[in-house]
Amino acid sequence: MSLTVEDLTALQADHPDWRMELIKGEIVVMSPSGYESDEVAAEVIRVLGNWVRPRKLGRIAASSAGFRLPNSDLRAPDASFVLAERLRRSPKSFAQLAPDLTVEVKSPTDSLEAIRTKIQEFLSLGTRVGILINPDDRTVEVHRSEQAIVTLRDGDVLTVPDLLPGWEVQVVDLWAPEFD
Repeated sequence: MSLTVEDLTALQADHPDWRMELIKGEIVVMSPSGYESDEVAAEVIRVLGNWVRPRKLGRIAASSAGFRLPNSDLRAPDASFVLAERLRRSPKSFAQLAPDLTVEVKSPTDSLEAIRTKIQEFLSLGTRVGILINPDDRTVEVHRSEQAIVTLRDGDVLTVPDLLPGWEVQVVDLWAPEFD
């Protein structure tokens, strides 16, 4: 039996604290992320938002924002960006498009292959850039359709000039700080 967004919405009404995605007709309950991975995701959202909002380039959302994709899946990346001309106003419910940029941060329970598959699915549905941030080995993978994956490390600079002209962040600045 293939489930729909309406089925997910009904289940969400019964369980408002559950985070869920609809993937190929199946509802998947998402577990909470690890503290470190969520701190990294929050930093990505902060640095993106600080660049995007004053320039009115588009919208930044966190992991609870759902996207109803062209294949009818309902997915939620850890962070996302949609160009202003594609989403003039924030929808009350799910955005009915694929974001231009998705960011996934590996948490302790995540499989790298599952995250890479999710990014590739977004790319196949119209997302232009997918970023996988892995705090375990302090790497950042930049994915684009039909292009080789670019892997960045501490000492490198993350940029997305085709979507965010002039924006850059040192990879080392993405990681959770250590306080003495």
